[in-house]
Amino acid sequence: MKNFDEAGLAEPVLRAVKEEGYEAPTPIQREVIPLMKEGEDILGIAQTGTGKTAAFVLPLLTRLAEDRKKPAPHTCRALILAPTRELASQIAESVRTYGQFIGPSVAVIFGGVKPGPQLRALSKGLDIVIATPGRLEDHMSTGGIKLDATTTVVLDEADQMLDLGFAPAIRRILGKLPKVRQTVLLSATMPIQIRNLAKEFLSNPHEISVAPVSRPIEKIDQSVRFLNSSSKRAALLEILSEDDIERAIVFTRTKRGADRVSGHLEKAGLSSAAIHGNKSQRNREKSLDGFKNGRIKILVATDIAARGIDIDGVSHVVNYELPNVPEAYVHRIGRTARAGKSGVAVSLCDATEQPYLRDIERLIGRKIPSGDSDWDGASGEVSTFDPTAEPQRLKRHKRPQNNRRRNGGGGGANRSAGGAGRSASGTGHPAQAKTGENGARPAGAKPNAGRGRGGKPNANARPGQKSGQNRNQNRSQNGRPRRAKPAAAQR
Repeated sequence: MKNFDEAGLAEPVLRAVKEEGYEAPTPIQREVIPLMKEGEDILGIAQTGTGKTAAFVLPLLTRLAEDRKKPAPHTCRALILAPTRELASQIAESVRTYGQFIGPSVAVIFGGVKPGPQLRALSKGLDIVIATPGRLEDHMSTGGIKLDATTTVVLDEADQMLDLGFAPAIRRILGKLPKVRQTVLLSATMPIQIRNLAKEFLSNPHEISVAPVSRPIEKIDQSVRFLNSSSKRAALLEILSEDDIERAIVFTRTKRGADRVSGHLEKAGLSSAAIHGNKSQRNREKSLDGFKNGRIKILVATDIAARGIDIDGVSHVVNYELPNVPEAYVHRIGRTARAGKSGVAVSLCDATEQPYLRDIERLIGRKIPSGDSDWDGASGEVSTFDPTAEPQRLKRHKRPQNNRRRNGGGGGANRSAGGAGRSASGTGHPAQAKTGENGARPAGAKPNAGRGRGGKPNANARPGQKSGQNRNQNRSQNGRPRRAKPAAAQR
């Protein structure tokens, strides 16, 4: 199959493909499309950005065009599972684009939004449902959707769904499908869990691997900069201020880190937005739309969003923090060099991230060249200081609480204001000092007696504690100590 005319696609689908300017199918499309048209189960392995979405959407739409029967209420003819909201929305957009001359009924099901509109769409019966596993299970439990009439199920980015902990949900969902069905499992990597899932739910699948597992696209210009952690912000501004930046995605490991980086870029006058799991769906869609139309030039994202961003024209990817899972590096840099274009991927690596870098280089089978750096990650030669030789300089020291200084050893007799003195021998016993102008406590008094947190007077303290006097109030009028109450009475 050298072109889409030989793929056997329905005429409306073929017309939509040509309108999008596609001529020659990618390797994964050449392999998957004929097998899906024949109804075979498929286990496909292909790196990100190789056209996996069109590979399963085009034959699905061809089947719908050839058989236009109306689905029953609360059912769907085809189900596509995706790990993130962004990826689910991207797939739905592809379905509408390629099916513009067919008009299939489609619904996108994911969390973070009100379930009412989704349930109303499901109640009519749909040709294709694109869903994340969690929200789909919610609708299944309430009877909003039934899968007994679903004939095709596609698991896109299956390895990330397992990474996100969706394995039990996927097994429950697949268990509700008819025994006779077509199952297509597509993934960028092939961990042992994926193979176990394929053995459990696929029937004699055709295994397709069109590229080395987790090898990044060769058109990406990769480099790494060895920096002190304190130098990363300045280096990021330097990279993103270059004239050749069209669209850039900056990746961090944490949601809070994404917000901090985005705020720093905004203060520097660069238009940016953060996207991660804590953002509302409306906020995430607004940020993606701004990134697509050029209003936002820089998107700061976490790994959860890495595979859901399918936007052409991303010229640069910056790993502000290296991922602790080497496969995530491949998915990150795969956001650039799409649709046959080239791209640039720059990673900022501090001393604590060197083990992550070694794992990444081992996975991709090549050493990433180093650019301008504060220090040489290979030889250890440094221009300012070597973080690997002086790791203590990277540690953060705790501040004394309430501005109180602590004496080292037993040299001091008193603490600062509000504190209590220590013995000169350093044993930690109260010093037998008399009350004077320096505010030392009376002899025998407990440290901070009658004081609350921070050395402040405690209004609830007993009078004897406030004045520092002897506890004679605990004696009866005849001078004898009061007898303690029984334990039961004390309760």
